[in-house]
Amino acid sequence: MALFVQKYGGSSVADAACMRRVAQRIQDTRKAGNQVVVVVSAMGDTTDNLIGLARQVHPEPDEREMDSLLATGEMASSAILTMALHALGVKAISMTGQQAGIKVDGIHLKAKIQEINPRRIHHHLDQGCVVVVAGFQGMNSSEDIATLGRGGSDTTAVALAAALKADRCQILKDVDGVFTANPRVVPDARKLDEITYDEMLELASAGSEVLQSRAVEFAKNYGVVLEVMSSFEVKPGTLVREEVEEMEQVIIRGIAADKNQAKATLLGVPDTPGVAARIFKELAAANINVDMIVQNVSAAGITDVSFTVAKDDIAKTRRVIEPLVKEIRAAGLNFDPDIAKVSIVGVGMKSHSGVAYRMFDVLATRHINIEMISTSEIKISVVIRAGEADEAVRSLHGAFNLSVPPRKSPARRRPPARTKSRK
Repeated sequence: MALFVQKYGGSSVADAACMRRVAQRIQDTRKAGNQVVVVVSAMGDTTDNLIGLARQVHPEPDEREMDSLLATGEMASSAILTMALHALGVKAISMTGQQAGIKVDGIHLKAKIQEINPRRIHHHLDQGCVVVVAGFQGMNSSEDIATLGRGGSDTTAVALAAALKADRCQILKDVDGVFTANPRVVPDARKLDEITYDEMLELASAGSEVLQSRAVEFAKNYGVVLEVMSSFEVKPGTLVREEVEEMEQVIIRGIAADKNQAKATLLGVPDTPGVAARIFKELAAANINVDMIVQNVSAAGITDVSFTVAKDDIAKTRRVIEPLVKEIRAAGLNFDPDIAKVSIVGVGMKSHSGVAYRMFDVLATRHINIEMISTSEIKISVVIRAGEADEAVRSLHGAFNLSVPPRKSPARRRPPARTKSRK
């Protein structure tokens, strides 16, 4: 008997009809002789609606209370799906993050999982139950609910799969798998059969909405094989794992755009040792994630420092940095929310030259100006105007021929994966 962890996204459980369809799919998995643990997101647009409601009564709601509010969306989903399973005659029980034994740190809205004690889950599995866990949440040391950030249900599923030593973690969504680009932007984007952890991690951090980056990092660290697949059709998806065939022959695996970015610029900063550390220490203390950083060439001992943050963090960043402007004798602070980050990702970059030139040349040909650049071994990211992001993605996708499957070469055959047996 195999153990499957299945995670269903918000669009997959958006209404009663969706719940019944998901329940049928879980029943089919159970009938195939498998144990099943299910993780669910909030239904449809529930999370966005709750955030909007909270901001109608307070422009910057208390983060602890936001966690208490937002966690209810996943709790409702888990209970309703469990009822749908009961209607099919499937023995099932719903659990909150706390009941599932998920312990997190004390950072509200961006909590990290510290420990999982799956004792109660194992008990109910042994009783023949399907266990339906509310994703996106856990209990901190103060016994408060803390949520894991956008896409946190993915992380819940992967962490549970690691703790339970599941045979596979399936992430079921409204897409067929991981594509070379967003199919809504690039109609001829191609579904990938497989992708490495590192490539998926870079795509996720670059704005691909298929998986949360922390979920991929968790899977890599604990060796959890992920399968991203459609919840609406039963067909193979995309495997995310350590090594894939044709790994270095594919130069670029995918392209992502992140429009949820804003650029902050500190103007006229004294170019002296310790100033940058002072700025980013305050941001770190406020749990503000900084992505790209650029410091201009110093002129007369003065420089500008620009960095990107999530748009949702603009108000918090302003509140943290504005007191520093006078303290470090900077000239001012500006925010630009009209930007996007576009990234190309591929393990093959390690062994192929000229990729950056080709990317920059394509953008120059389209008269798209680059404002910031960041690179890693397998990723190149640029900041451009938000209104040019879709054109940039389509142009780069075509330039790198990502719609065409890579040619197969006589590669070494890998032994078939062994399935762990369970009593």
